[in-house]
Amino acid sequence: MEADTLTMSAAGTLGAAGDVFAALWAAGVWAWANLWWLVLTAAVPTAGWQVLQQRLAAKALAERTCVELVPSGQFSPGDEEIWRHGMQLIRAAGSGPWWTPRRARTLRVRLRADGSRPLAYRIEAPASARALLSRSPFGPRVTVSRAAPVADKKRTHVVRTVLALRGKPGSKLREVPLEPDPLQPLVDAVAGIRADLGDLAEVCVDLSPAPRWQLALRRQQIVAQARAEARREAVREARWLGTQSTSSLPAAVGRLLDPATWKGTGRSPIVMPPRPRQVNRDRVLGKLAESAGLMRVQILVRCASDTEGRAEQLLALLNASMDVYAGVSRIGAQGVSIGPWRIGPDRWPWRPRFDARWATGLMRPAVGGWARIDELAGLLKPPTAAARVPVIEAQMPTYEPGKDLLPQGWYQGPDGRERLLATHEDDTLFEVQSGKAGWGKTMRAQVQAVASAHNGRGLAFVDPHGDSFTEVAPYLAHDEIMDRIHLFDLTIRDTNAMLACWNPLDMTGGQRSYEVTAAVVDAIAAALGWGDVTAPRALTILTKAVEALIAVNTSAVNTTASTGARTGARAGAGERQTTLFQIRPLLTEPSFRQLVLRALDDEARRWWATSFPDIPKDALLTVLNPLDRLAASPVIRAFLGCPLSGYDIRRAMDERHVVWICPPGTGPTGRLLVSLMVRDFLRAGLSRRDLPARDRSSFRFYLDELISLDGAASTVLAEITEQLRKFGCRLHGMTQLLHRLSGSTRTALLQNASCLSTTAGSADAIAQITGEWGGKVTVADAAELERWWHYASFTVAGKRIGPLLVRGPALAEVFRRLARPRRTGALLHAAHANTGARPLNELTTQALAQTETVRAFLTTLPTAAATAGGTDDTQEQYA
Repeated sequence: MEADTLTMSAAGTLGAAGDVFAALWAAGVWAWANLWWLVLTAAVPTAGWQVLQQRLAAKALAERTCVELVPSGQFSPGDEEIWRHGMQLIRAAGSGPWWTPRRARTLRVRLRADGSRPLAYRIEAPASARALLSRSPFGPRVTVSRAAPVADKKRTHVVRTVLALRGKPGSKLREVPLEPDPLQPLVDAVAGIRADLGDLAEVCVDLSPAPRWQLALRRQQIVAQARAEARREAVREARWLGTQSTSSLPAAVGRLLDPATWKGTGRSPIVMPPRPRQVNRDRVLGKLAESAGLMRVQILVRCASDTEGRAEQLLALLNASMDVYAGVSRIGAQGVSIGPWRIGPDRWPWRPRFDARWATGLMRPAVGGWARIDELAGLLKPPTAAARVPVIEAQMPTYEPGKDLLPQGWYQGPDGRERLLATHEDDTLFEVQSGKAGWGKTMRAQVQAVASAHNGRGLAFVDPHGDSFTEVAPYLAHDEIMDRIHLFDLTIRDTNAMLACWNPLDMTGGQRSYEVTAAVVDAIAAALGWGDVTAPRALTILTKAVEALIAVNTSAVNTTASTGARTGARAGAGERQTTLFQIRPLLTEPSFRQLVLRALDDEARRWWATSFPDIPKDALLTVLNPLDRLAASPVIRAFLGCPLSGYDIRRAMDERHVVWICPPGTGPTGRLLVSLMVRDFLRAGLSRRDLPARDRSSFRFYLDELISLDGAASTVLAEITEQLRKFGCRLHGMTQLLHRLSGSTRTALLQNASCLSTTAGSADAIAQITGEWGGKVTVADAAELERWWHYASFTVAGKRIGPLLVRGPALAEVFRRLARPRRTGALLHAAHANTGARPLNELTTQALAQTETVRAFLTTLPTAAATAGGTDDTQEQYA
């Protein structure tokens, strides 16, 4: 009975199975017969869904926001800042509307080099992420600003490639340190880009949040593959053990030597099959084990140029720059090379797909396109302070004669091309050069002065050594400069040599008397160290004496102009004016003083009547001794002792003269003379306030051996840098030891300097300059510089560039085509003619006779008693 029941149950089961099989067979036959209808029925909704997805993706990708990140020179982020920024990017990529397809939830990091900047860093994200991206985790050292979409012109040659992450599933790229900057290879790759050739290089890193279901599926696949590999390894190991136990030579020899084998009691060895090794999930998954910081990545690269071959060269350099990430995984280009051809994104039929992704940011990453924030940290930030960013043409122009530029130095870029960097005339306000003697400071200043002269600008070059004019003369011997050249060479020795004159008390130019008085008194006091506390009586005597002589000169000018002298107003006034050397007869000769008092008003005469007689005679020596030292030099006596000036720095500023001044030396007498001249620079510059700002043409002062000039001028150099910028005056100072300058001068120069440079030198001298560069150049770096080489920083269009390593320019190297050595004689003649220079012996004769000339003029003035309505007793009291 039980057997029958079992038989019937088995028969029923077989029947049911047969029915199922028959039904399946019938369904298959029907499906085959209606295959086209089934395919069409499934294709229509699928195609509709795809069309809908494409349109939604296109709409989402069309609504994008662009921001640009501009780092400061001190930008140096840490790992935590980059992680936060990366997480912000991932969140921004997925911040589109709810209906945005997964492929359109992307964010693009665009690194672009087109010759306008070394490497621009932009972020393009959904429009809804604008508020998120406007706040950078990098803080104030990165400026975030909205940017317009990139609009490029069409270029002749364009190449493309897709960079994919290659390696074992879950393996990481090489951990690249943040210093040096991971972007350095990329910066170097695009350093040779030239805008004039139409070069362009762009790297677009597209990021998308990691989909959970894709990540889970990928993890399952990796773990399954690892377990399958473990089982295969176990099978291979079992086979190997079995083979070794039965057929290996050591096993056979061992059985022959075993006594049990001869007795017939031996047994065959038992081999236990190995178990598959246990799979460590976290180790197998690697970077995919954690979801935080994980993202999908696609890297698109496009290079273009109007010159054949340059786009391909740029693409090869960019591909090579990604080798910095090569480790267990690497970033490599997609495609296959067959001889000279490469099949990939740059060829049909892959090119349209690449162009679509490039234009829209659509995400189609390759298999394995997963990365973590720390892997791509170098690409998720702008270039840092650790990057050596090259200077390109758009940042700092190349010098060309005839353009309104100042040459600064020869700079060699990463591509090996050397060019002469330049700054704009209007951008270059003040400059400080420091370093060893003979290492190129003066030569560099001479090159700039020649360039400025050919640019039609005015300048004054003060050279205590007197050799610079001979060196620059062949390059200034041009007709347009000969009309503006002025030479004041106080280093002459021959009595027949030509010399121009300067009377600091000259009033023929319409100067204000109180301004001239203040300039002269302050200059002498600064040179001698006089102050209101240290030498109040000497200051008073000097001030009153200068006021009196200026009153005489004013009377001479007004009298000659009103009477219409036969020799002309200006010439007649110049012949009768006093000079600094009439201070001695004014203080020591009562007869001469009596005549001078005729030119003074009542208030001025009152001091000479009431206060001067009480001053002891030995107090006058404090004032007279420095003037006697000036008079002891025949050249200085001739230069300052003649009444009519050929030297007029205010006129030189307004008429753009090229003035060369060679003081006699750096001793006490020379310092006093230089003090007068530098103080006159300040007076003339401040006097330009009567000109409209648009009419204040720039005028440059080049001051060599700044230590000696600063010792003479005290705080005047600081006042020039602080006050004369708005009046068009510029200052270039050169010194061997910056720390030997006065504190006020050094601070003012460093504060306002547009250009800073140093050659090799002592550690103390170099540290003053390198300290302004925030550690980018160390003292040891600068101390090892060879001759003619400088570290320098510049200001161009309001932005600081550098410090850069440059080679100082030479006159013959820069202005070879402008050299006119045969016309230097004509230039020297023009320089003397423009200043009214005369032979030294003739000037000396006039200077020695000037007191008598003034005495003769003063006798023609009305007496003080007649002018004031007084008596002869009053006249004697003044005497």
